[in-house]
Amino acid sequence: VQLQASGGGLVQPGGTLRLSCLASGTIFSIAEMGWYRQAPGKQRELVATISSGGWTNYGDSVKGRFTISRDMAKKMVYLQMNSLKPDDTAVYYCNVLQGSARYWGQGTLVTVSS
Repeated sequence: VQLQASGGGLVQPGGTLRLSCLASGTIFSIAEMGWYRQAPGKQRELVATISSGGWTNYGDSVKGRFTISRDMAKKMVYLQMNSLKPDDTAVYYCNVLQGSARYWGQGTLVTVSS
C-alpha cells in the first residue's frame, strides 16, 4: 500500500487547510484510515482516524476544529482543519490499517504562522 498526502502549506492562525491522502497498491480491506502528526522535538501523535464503518476518533487538541472524512470508493481520506493554531504546526502523516499491517505516507508539512 502506498499513500500520497497533499494539501499542506503555510497558513495564518485562524485559517483553514484541507489535507488529502490517496491510497494505492494492493488494497483489499482497509479497516481504518487516519492522520497523525509530529511537531519538531515531539512524538508522533494521533490527529484523527475513521474506520471502514465510519466511526471517527480525534485527538483532544483538535476536537471541534478538525474533521476527518473518507471516500472508500476513491480510496481517499481527507482532513479539514479549521481555526488553525501555531501549535498545529507539524508534519502530518496519512495512515492506513489493513489487516494487521499499518502503512504510512511520506508526510505533508503544515505551518501555522503569521
